[in-house]
Amino acid sequence: MHKYNKDLEKNSANYVSLSPISFLFRAAEVYPERVAIIYNSHTETWADVYQKACGLASSLQELGVAKGDTVAVMAANTPEMYHCHFGVPMTGAVLNTLNTRLDSNSIAYMLKHGEAKVLIADTAFSKTIGEAVSLLHDPPIIVDIIDLNEMGERLSQITYDEFIVPEKIHKTWSLPEDEWNAIALSYTSGTTGSPKGVVTHHRGAYLNAISNVVTWEMSHFPVYLWTLPMFHCNGWCFPWTLAALAGTSVCLRNIEINALFGLIEKHKVTHYCGAPVVHNMILNAPESLKKGLKHDLNAMVAGASPPTSLIEEAEKMGINLTHVYGLTEVYGPAAVCAKQPHWEEVSNTEKAKLNGRQGVRYVLQDAMDVLDTKTLDPVPRDGKTLGEIMFRGNITMKGYLKNASATKQAFEGGWFHTGDLAIIDPDGYVKIKDRSKDIIISGGENISTIEIEDVLYSHAGIFEAAVVAKSDEKWGEVPCAFVTLKQSSEEISEKQVIDFCRERMAHFKCPKYVIFGELPKTSTGKIQKNVLRQRVR
Repeated sequence: MHKYNKDLEKNSANYVSLSPISFLFRAAEVYPERVAIIYNSHTETWADVYQKACGLASSLQELGVAKGDTVAVMAANTPEMYHCHFGVPMTGAVLNTLNTRLDSNSIAYMLKHGEAKVLIADTAFSKTIGEAVSLLHDPPIIVDIIDLNEMGERLSQITYDEFIVPEKIHKTWSLPEDEWNAIALSYTSGTTGSPKGVVTHHRGAYLNAISNVVTWEMSHFPVYLWTLPMFHCNGWCFPWTLAALAGTSVCLRNIEINALFGLIEKHKVTHYCGAPVVHNMILNAPESLKKGLKHDLNAMVAGASPPTSLIEEAEKMGINLTHVYGLTEVYGPAAVCAKQPHWEEVSNTEKAKLNGRQGVRYVLQDAMDVLDTKTLDPVPRDGKTLGEIMFRGNITMKGYLKNASATKQAFEGGWFHTGDLAIIDPDGYVKIKDRSKDIIISGGENISTIEIEDVLYSHAGIFEAAVVAKSDEKWGEVPCAFVTLKQSSEEISEKQVIDFCRERMAHFKCPKYVIFGELPKTSTGKIQKNVLRQRVR
């Protein structure tokens, strides 16, 4: 035995499993009276949140929930959803947050596939839940969340508030025996078949929660506005990040622009996250609302690549925008476009282009690179050669639930394969060119839909844009643009949009067709290109 191992074993004094539920215990112990949650006129301190999480854990255990069981939650961004991020894993069970905009068949599939033992559901979604549960041979026990702001039909005799009454609370919980134990189950969108169940572990959740702190240079007691759904990748691990910093969660049930700005101003919100569409809504808000923004506001944007115009507008408005990148399989964000001091010396347009890249790995992720899809060798750092973004490290899922073949394929060669095609610049920063399925091959030339969308977003009259491939007898495929105009914009013709693009990029890359109208989106604000591809067929 090596001298540095002899008589130097792990023990309870020097080794504890990493788990983000430990952050809640510390917040309640050190800052019990600080405000943890604000929801309309309702507030909770960190002592309150800890007690309610313990109460949830106690009651779940009374129902027979144990290590390895699944507890599903269908809820909006409300205090109950926040409690669940701690109370469920306190029992050793796995938290499965469900997308509130999915149909009943999808929900039924997830409840059955994940073998949910208990379902905690907001009655606002009772129609979908009721239909989903009716499709199951062995449905879970339902606990109703009654929200007076948006009530629906009751599905259970048990309400959440009754479920965690004080006399049932006993604070006997422990950290997981093994930090590799599952903490959450999150389902992918399932646009190419049945949704895949992404299983994440306590260790990764702990590490990514802290990575958020470092990446965003967050200090204690941030005030965070929940514009990002907590069901989406567990809110990018921010429920746990906020507990680590004893911050305040300002809950927002529905994204409505007047309410959003009102909460930012009233509570002096310091941070919020969202997809480009959320930021686009904020940046295009009436000037009367923007005037209320008189303090520093930090925003995190994620997505394939936010338009350069969005980044420029955010800076003009005084919003400090941080661009992150990731997937459900890497706990949400696992890469960041880390800002360099010398970028302040370049023009705003050039700075926006630099900030528009996916960047470099998170501080606690081991590796991120762009690799040749066949050889898995790194592509040259020339800003030209296309490869696939791949991750490796602690902030990576355990794998896909009950899907060994998909797990094996995702981890081929010792890397997690994202399916995103990108280049890597000489400075080591990654830039997505497209999803592998979104690249348009026209006359043998690869065309990036993101590049076209960036040009479209620079048009003063365009609010949103998305580009997909349309079949063409001569070229095989050609770009087709879907565009939503700003309300204040004058009518714009298809020809005007195409001419605008032709003045700014190679003609073969320009859209050959332009379709106007509202764009379909997921519950997290991402434009559903799979729906648009079906339309052009």
